[in-house]
Amino acid sequence: MLDGLHHVSALAGAAQTNLDFYTGVLGMRLVKRTVDFDDPATHHFYFSSAAGAPGTLATFFPWGRFRPSRKGSGQIAALAFAVPGNSLETWRQRATALPAAPPSIDTRFGENVLTILDPDGIAVELVEAASPHALHSVTLCESNLEPTADLLAFLGFSPVERHANRVRFALPGKPGFVDLLHEPSAERGRMGAGVIHHVALRVADEAAQLDWRARLLARGVHVSPVKDRLYFHSIYFREPGGVLFEIATDGPGFLIDETETQLGGSLRLPPWLEPIRESLAPRLSPLHPPPLPSPETR
Repeated sequence: MLDGLHHVSALAGAAQTNLDFYTGVLGMRLVKRTVDFDDPATHHFYFSSAAGAPGTLATFFPWGRFRPSRKGSGQIAALAFAVPGNSLETWRQRATALPAAPPSIDTRFGENVLTILDPDGIAVELVEAASPHALHSVTLCESNLEPTADLLAFLGFSPVERHANRVRFALPGKPGFVDLLHEPSAERGRMGAGVIHHVALRVADEAAQLDWRARLLARGVHVSPVKDRLYFHSIYFREPGGVLFEIATDGPGFLIDETETQLGGSLRLPPWLEPIRESLAPRLSPLHPPPLPSPETR
């Protein structure tokens, strides 16, 4: 069985702007600073509300050279983080300093929700929940719900509630939700800066991942080979509406090349890229990383 959400990955514009927003405005911790293994001249940031545990992660590829994106169907429309109860008004006041219109607090599925746009226009939702400091949900925009709902059911998700044109799905007994937003007339989305690239679901280990790969292939779903992402292993596939899904292992985790105190403190490269570190580093956008947390704030 899948164990919930692992991480969400998005495409960003300027690297420093992305870094400043998620650490400075949202107060997340940069827990890994590496590169896009498929395009190593690009940063890859991992942010967490904790020390990088699966289920707390948002990652970004600040490529900065994208064509303009278009929000629409077949995309992840929003990612949500769980925050403590009675905290949204504080977050709302904090967000009024942002260039976007002042956010308002809404209610959805009986939960208070505050939506903030990041500098690239990604919708980041803060949801008051019983288990804060984790990924709460992702919202998929779909012109046709049924094929996607069928695949979610195959993955073990069950519909648990409906709100207006939105249906919420959950893995029984596991944290995190997938919401399907029904937009029949939505134009097809186009990738670019400000678009969420994929959502990753958790499995405990490689054996469980290979089992899911075999089951998806038997269903007729095109699935990638296993990819070594150093901190976890991944397989990728698209749901019928077009959203890219990943199934990622929990391990080996972020502590294989940094201590918990050092997380995010320096550029980390996989062994196969270490030989080109000296030539690679100058090709990356210059950064002013946030300071490492003090013992009192960890």
